[in-house]
Amino acid sequence: MMEEWVHYISPDADKNTHKPKTQYNKIISAYHYPLNHETFWYANCCRHRGKPTYLRFYEIINIKLSPLTAPLCHIDYMKLNEIKVTNPYLKLPVLCYDRVRPAPLKKPFLIHANKDMAEALGLDASVLESDDFVKFVNGDLSLEGTDTFAMCYAGHQFGFFVERLGDGRAINIGTLNGLQMQLKGAGQTLYSRSGDGRAVLRSSIREYLMSEAMHGLGIETTRALAIIGSQQEVIREQWEKASIVLRVSPSWIRFGTFEYFTHSKNFKELEALADYAIEECYPHLMEEENKYVHFFTEVVGKTARLMAEWQAVGFNHGVMNTDNMSIAGVTIDYGPYAFLDEYDTNYICNHTDRNGRYSFGNQPQIGEWNLKALMVALSPLVHRERLEKILAHYGRLYRRHFLYLMGKKVGFDRSTDADFELLKHMFGMLQGLNVDYTLFFRTLSHYNGDRKALLKLGLYHKPMHDWLDDYDKRLEANEFSLEERQERMLKTNPKYVLKNYMLQEAITIAEQGDFSLVEALFKIAQDPYAEHKAFEHWALATPDAFKNKKLSCSS
Repeated sequence: MMEEWVHYISPDADKNTHKPKTQYNKIISAYHYPLNHETFWYANCCRHRGKPTYLRFYEIINIKLSPLTAPLCHIDYMKLNEIKVTNPYLKLPVLCYDRVRPAPLKKPFLIHANKDMAEALGLDASVLESDDFVKFVNGDLSLEGTDTFAMCYAGHQFGFFVERLGDGRAINIGTLNGLQMQLKGAGQTLYSRSGDGRAVLRSSIREYLMSEAMHGLGIETTRALAIIGSQQEVIREQWEKASIVLRVSPSWIRFGTFEYFTHSKNFKELEALADYAIEECYPHLMEEENKYVHFFTEVVGKTARLMAEWQAVGFNHGVMNTDNMSIAGVTIDYGPYAFLDEYDTNYICNHTDRNGRYSFGNQPQIGEWNLKALMVALSPLVHRERLEKILAHYGRLYRRHFLYLMGKKVGFDRSTDADFELLKHMFGMLQGLNVDYTLFFRTLSHYNGDRKALLKLGLYHKPMHDWLDDYDKRLEANEFSLEERQERMLKTNPKYVLKNYMLQEAITIAEQGDFSLVEALFKIAQDPYAEHKAFEHWALATPDAFKNKKLSCSS
């Protein structure tokens, strides 16, 4: 497991040696945000084969490193036959899982592999080009230590409790370098219910690309090592080709995993699960008194932060059921998601969500609702009143981080509560003018007082003029120079996000055997702030014919 440490360095610290003037302090809270004038130097330490391994320092403002983001240095990369995986989850009581073998696809072939993810896992890059690698992703080749299983959990789906769900089409294959590897689409499990346990090509491409896009935007997420296709067909709305994604996460435990054992009154299993989740995701809490209280505090903070990140970048998850909420605070289970085309707080990307429960604007409130469900699930371990006092801070934490992120997006050197009025004015203007969300902020990043480019984004000019008048006044208090503000904003506001029409274009030709756009979108996903001149058309507003499409849960 990777541990994260932080220390403060005063402005006159030695930047050549990075020698701190204070001792390292382990981070014990997910929501200790720096003030804008402070500099944080992050140092990450991990253990590789039992030995401490120094990574490197990062000068990052308010960015948290995780095992999915931090590169591994000074290690010997492994071939497949050198890998030994572990399965610590299987130490839990047997009610927590069911052992199951993957069912390999017929005539599998590699569509794409993620070299950066391979590096994070400690895999030699040459492995990705081998036939054995395809067999591995297909569940047809077991690594040393493999003991495959599906996890059991419950969940609130659209507000209604379902007492048993579980991994219906995901099979866990083991832990490597603190990361949990899982095959999605590898066949039926005990929890498949009436499903076939398969994933189709279109949904697999969407998850493979989108998880990397979120990572490229700096948002905590699961990632994927590879995607394979096959000649095997499965039925959805029509016959489609089956596919498997090998996805990776620091944890696959969900809010609904705790709900399962509380609802069934299996409190011994509940306590064992909580201890395991703390060891897996928050090991610094293991020896703490009241560790379950601290655990819930961490999850509240991370969830508030994640919701703020989704809102700031214009991401709509689409299915925020409690079984789709990660205890590690990462984005999981990409289904009918979407990035905003035109800004619309009421936007619904999931056509199953008829009442708009999971609309874009509702996400922060649903995050809190889901935390309340988790609070109830943890109440056999901790007095509920203590948990309620912790959850009462959610709104403040969300508001604080959202203000911080939006302040960065509009180029402020620091943000205050007074800036909320300017932001509310901005959101109202964007909604009224039907302005493309991503394009607006990228255009604003080049703003130098000339309003022509911004005025072109909307049909009517007065609302934009009115907001820019207020914005110009606020910029007068900024300590950034024009050049510094523009530089920082261009590093904050992506030029590209993977909108659904772009993904559909890649899927359409992939279904004909052409995966060139999967490769192109993957490169854009990894660096959404770059220019990518060959794909300039994807940085424009979404064409009218493709705006605000709704997707199904099989997407």
